[in-house]
Amino acid sequence: MPHAVRHGFSAPVWGVATVATLGCALPLVLGLVSGHNGFLWAALGAFQTALANPLHRYGMLRMLLIGTLGALAAALGYTAASHPLYSLLLFAAMGLLLARLQRYGNEAGKLGLGLAVCLCLGQGSHGQSDLNNAGAVAMLFLLGALWTTLLAFILRGLHALRTWPYMPRLLAVLRVMRRQARSVPRQPWLLHALACILALGLAGLFIDLLELAHGYWLSLTVVIMLQLNLVRGLRPLLYMALAVLLVSALMTAIGHSLQRPLLLSALLLPVIFFNRAFQASHYLLFAIQTTLGCLLLREGLATDWLQPQGRLLNVVLGIVLVLMMASLVQALQRVLARRRSA
Repeated sequence: MPHAVRHGFSAPVWGVATVATLGCALPLVLGLVSGHNGFLWAALGAFQTALANPLHRYGMLRMLLIGTLGALAAALGYTAASHPLYSLLLFAAMGLLLARLQRYGNEAGKLGLGLAVCLCLGQGSHGQSDLNNAGAVAMLFLLGALWTTLLAFILRGLHALRTWPYMPRLLAVLRVMRRQARSVPRQPWLLHALACILALGLAGLFIDLLELAHGYWLSLTVVIMLQLNLVRGLRPLLYMALAVLLVSALMTAIGHSLQRPLLLSALLLPVIFFNRAFQASHYLLFAIQTTLGCLLLREGLATDWLQPQGRLLNVVLGIVLVLMMASLVQALQRVLARRRSA
């Protein structure tokens, strides 16, 4: 484990992992007792909020940001689900925001990743839960986030830390972000942003037009693969596609074999604990870890695992869509390079 800690994962944080587990456990238990799968949104809000470390200087601020903005993103995705044009525009805007935040550094990219995941889950869950309006989705998500934030304040108190840490000046943060953005080459970033806009926009459109069940499997596959730079070549994308396919097949096999929400939830809580205890510090590993954790939570109370082929088909469609966008931007890059040399 020391080698993995040095090269991909941070040191284990048992207190923060306990906060994440307790934050997700209460909504899951309420969902099992009541039979209302709307509590999954509270569990998702708790999980997303617990990704920030409340013991760090910016931890509490990040928790409040992802709780508030994540609830808004989930509600927007849920609202746009029945309107293909709205989904196209909303997902394209999220693709641009994701690429823009990635340009500002890893921490800003992690925030964009969380918002994109919330948007995908909101849109793909339309008509598949006991909730019938976006306001209820946002409120439950926010309640789960606030519950985890309360546990985080208690954890800070146990460590004898200030309830609210000293915050830096906004102008200083903006200067650091601007400096980070200047270090990124402009033309490759523009091509990557174009790929993000097209891939996410088309993913949102296809889910609505084809009326895909569990459409978030498609859109989350696109989000995971967009964490790679699509301009650099197809080989890393093919490796990522193979890994996503293997993990998706494993998840559907486990869900198909268990098929009971109680067993799935009992298996899920230890996964959440160790997932948060050994959180990846590498950006790409963090993106995979976070997205898979949210997907596991979303399927934690699912009872329709008898025919998992639809989920795998969505994953394959997402992979094909990203590979097509990567081929397009690389062809465009070659054309621009020829014109520049001429």
